[in-house]
Amino acid sequence: MAESTQLQLQLEQVATILGPDPLASFKTLISYLLCPSYFESLISSSLFSSNSEQRSRAELVYNLFKKYDPDSLSLTLAHLLQFSPAPDSRFISAVLLRNQIHLWPSLSENTQSTIKSALLFSIQRQDNTKSISGSLCDAVSALAAGILQENGWPELLPFLFASVSADSLPPILQESAAFLIFAQLSPHLLPYINELHTVFLSCLSSSTRSDEVKIAAFSAVVNFIRCLPYSEDEDRFHDVLIEMMRTVMGKLNKGKEIMAQEAIKLFIELAGTHPSLLSRNGQIIRAMLQIAEAIDVLEQGTRHLAIEFLITLAKAGERAPWIMRNSVQFVGLLFSILMRMVSDVEDDPLWHKAETDDEYAGVSADYRVGNECLHRLAIALGGNDIVPVALKELPACFASNEWKKHNAALVALAQISEGCSKVMIKDLEQVVAMVLNSFEHSHIRVRRSAINAVGQLSTYLAPDLQVQYHQQVFSALNATIYGLQNRRLLAHAASALQKFIEKCARDILTPYLDEVFSQLVVLLQSEIQMVQVEALTALASVVVSFPEQFQKYYEVVMIPLRAMLLDAANNPVWSKSVACISLVGMAVGKEKFRDDAKKVMEVLLSFQGSQMEPDDPTASCMLQICADLCKCLGQDFLPYMGAVMPPLLQFVQIKPVETVISANDNSDMDESDDESTETITLGDKRIRIKTSALEEKVASCNLLCCYADELKEGFFPWIDQVAPTLVPLLSYIHEKVRKSAVSAMLKLLLTAKLAVDRGQAQGCNETYLKKLSDYIVRALVEALPKEDDSEICTKILDAINECIQLFGSTLDESLVKSIKEIKQVITPRSSKKRVSRKDLSI
Repeated sequence: MAESTQLQLQLEQVATILGPDPLASFKTLISYLLCPSYFESLISSSLFSSNSEQRSRAELVYNLFKKYDPDSLSLTLAHLLQFSPAPDSRFISAVLLRNQIHLWPSLSENTQSTIKSALLFSIQRQDNTKSISGSLCDAVSALAAGILQENGWPELLPFLFASVSADSLPPILQESAAFLIFAQLSPHLLPYINELHTVFLSCLSSSTRSDEVKIAAFSAVVNFIRCLPYSEDEDRFHDVLIEMMRTVMGKLNKGKEIMAQEAIKLFIELAGTHPSLLSRNGQIIRAMLQIAEAIDVLEQGTRHLAIEFLITLAKAGERAPWIMRNSVQFVGLLFSILMRMVSDVEDDPLWHKAETDDEYAGVSADYRVGNECLHRLAIALGGNDIVPVALKELPACFASNEWKKHNAALVALAQISEGCSKVMIKDLEQVVAMVLNSFEHSHIRVRRSAINAVGQLSTYLAPDLQVQYHQQVFSALNATIYGLQNRRLLAHAASALQKFIEKCARDILTPYLDEVFSQLVVLLQSEIQMVQVEALTALASVVVSFPEQFQKYYEVVMIPLRAMLLDAANNPVWSKSVACISLVGMAVGKEKFRDDAKKVMEVLLSFQGSQMEPDDPTASCMLQICADLCKCLGQDFLPYMGAVMPPLLQFVQIKPVETVISANDNSDMDESDDESTETITLGDKRIRIKTSALEEKVASCNLLCCYADELKEGFFPWIDQVAPTLVPLLSYIHEKVRKSAVSAMLKLLLTAKLAVDRGQAQGCNETYLKKLSDYIVRALVEALPKEDDSEICTKILDAINECIQLFGSTLDESLVKSIKEIKQVITPRSSKKRVSRKDLSI
C-alpha cells in the first residue's frame, strides 16, 4: 500500500513535466526512453545540469525507469555507449551502467547479453578518451566480479588475454584497459597465475610496449600479488618486479621521470604489504638508493618517492630481511642522503623578520622531506642501528666551517632523539657537548637549531638530561634569553625552557626557580607574539608544578600578565594569558587573587556584547577560563553566574550534525579522512558530525558539571534551565555527550538537595525535590536499556544507585518498580558488554 502511494506521488510529479494524466505520462516516458536521442539529452544535459530543479526532474525520471523498467533503461544506455558520437554521452552511459550492476539479476537474458557485448565492443573503440576507458574498465570489472566464477561471461577472459598479447598488437588504450581490468579482478584470477605471470613478464620486458601500458600492467601485478594466499606464489613474481625496476632505471636514464614516478608509487604500495618480497636480495633496494642519491640529477619528486619506498621498507623490520642483514650499509647510505637534504637551507632574510615560527622559511622541499624522514627512520629502526652511524658522521659536520652542515647535524640529533633515546642516553655526554657548544656558533640559524635540539632532547632524553646537565642547560638558555637576540631564538629558548622544566624533578628545579621566573618575566615582556606564547606555556607549566612556591613571584609575574589581559586584540596571546592568569589564581588562592580575578571577569564580561559565534575559539576559551576562576573563587564567583550561564547554555545546545544520509550511500566516502568531521552509523543512517562543534558541546556539558560541583547549593537558581537541557542528551547520538550528561545528573540532584536542606532553594521544598528526582531518575532508567556502551551503562547504574541512597524513600512507585526490573533488562546484555555494576538496592 505504501509503495503504491509512493508511486502515485512520483507519477503526479512526472505529470507536471509531461502532462496531466499520470499513467499516460508514464507511457509517454517509456516511448521517449526508447528513443536514444531523447534519453541522451536527458542524461547529458538534465541529469548533470547545474540547475537544481532541472536536475531533480531528470533524476526523478531516471529513477522511475531504473525501478520499474530496468531492461529498457539498460538497453538504451548500452545503445548510447556503443553508438553515440558524443564522448560525454558515452562516458555518462558507462558510469550509469556501472551503477546499475546490482540490478543484473532482474534483467532479461537478452538485456544481459546486449550489455556484455556492448561493453566489450566499446573497449575496443580507438576514439575512447581516458575517462571513457576508465569508466568502461570499472563497469566490466564490477559486472565480472559477480558473474565470472559462475561462467556467466565466458567471452571475457579470452578477450582480455588477446588484448594483452604481443602478437595481436592491439591499440594502446585497449591494452591498458585490459590490464586495468586484470588489476580490479585480481581476487577472481588466482587460477590463472601461470598465464598471468607469463603475460606480465612479457609486457614489462618488452621494448615496444608504451609507458602507459607498462604502468597498467605493473598496477595489475601489484594487485595480483596482494591477492596471492601463499608466499611461494608471491616468490614467482620476483622476476617480474626486477624487470619493472630495470624499466624504471632505463626510463630515468632517458629522462622520463613521470613514468618512473608512477612505477615507484606502485612499489611503495607493495612495500607496505609485501616488504619481504621486495627485499629478497637487495637488488631493488640498491636501485632505490641510487635514485635517492641522485640529488643533482633527478627531480625532487622522483627522489622523494624513492626515499618513501626505503622508509616504508625500514618500518617493516624483520619482514624486510635484507635491510636487517645489511643495516649498517643501508643506514649509512640513507642517513648520508638525508643529511645532504637537510643541508639544503638558505639564509633567507624573511626568516629573521618572521612574526610566527615557520621553521621552513628559507628551506627547500628536500630539507622538509629529509627532516621528516630522519625522524621516521629513527622510529622505524631504533637507536642500535641509527646512533652508531650518526655518531660516526656527525662530528665531521660539527667540525665543518660550513654552517649548513653544522646546522644539519643539529637537526639530525633533534629528529632522531625520539626513536633512539635509549641508546643516545649512553652517549649523553658527547651529544650534550655537541649541542651546547653550538650555542656559541656565529650563525644565528645554527644557534636556533641548537636551542631546538635542547627542547627535543629535554623531552626524549629525560630525566637523564635534567639530572646530569641541568646547570649547563640553564646557563645556556639564560645567556640566550638575556642576550635579547633574534625573535626566533627567544621563541625557541622559551619553548626549550618549558620542555626542560616539564620533565625536571622538583628537587632539581627548586634551586633555579628565581632564575626561571626571572627569565620568564623577560620573555613575557617581549613584544614578539611567538615569544610571549611560548613563555606563557612555560609559565603555566611551572605554576602547576610549584603552586606553593609561587606566592613570592606573584606580583612580579602579574605585571606583564595584566598588560596582556588588556590587549584582547592580540588573540592567541590574550587567550593564553587569561588561561595562565586563572592557573596563577588557583596557585595563590582567592584571598591573594581576588582583586585580579575581578579585573579578569570585567574583561571577560566586556565580550558579552560582541555576539561571538559558538565556533569562535575565543568564546569557548572564555567559558573554560570562567570555570577555572570559579574553582579558584568558589562561592565568591556567584555574582558572575548570571553573565556566564546564557552563553554556556547556548554552547550546550550546539547542533554538530552536518549531514544525515543513508548508510548505503557511498557518495561521500572520499571525505572519510576529513579530520574536521566524524562519521557514525546509526541504524540505516550515516551521520557526519563537525568535530569542533562536538568537542564544544561536550566541553560545555562538562563545564555545567563543574559549576554544579564547585558552587553546590549556589548553583540551584539554574537547575530549572539546566536539567531540561541535559536530560535529553542522555540519548544523544554520540557517546561523549551521553557520558557527560550522565555525570551531570547526580550533581544536579545534590545541588537541589543541599539548597532545600539549607533553606536556599528560593521557596522550593521537598515536593520540588521529589518532582526533580523522579524526572532525572526516570530519564536514567529509560536511557539504560537503549545504551550500548558498557562504560556509560556502568555510569548510569552508579548514578541510579546514588539516587536511590538519597531519594529512595520518596521516588514514585512506578519508578521503583522499573528500577527493580533493571537487572532483568541488563543481565542478558551484560554478557555481551561485560558491564561491571553494583547491586541495586531498594
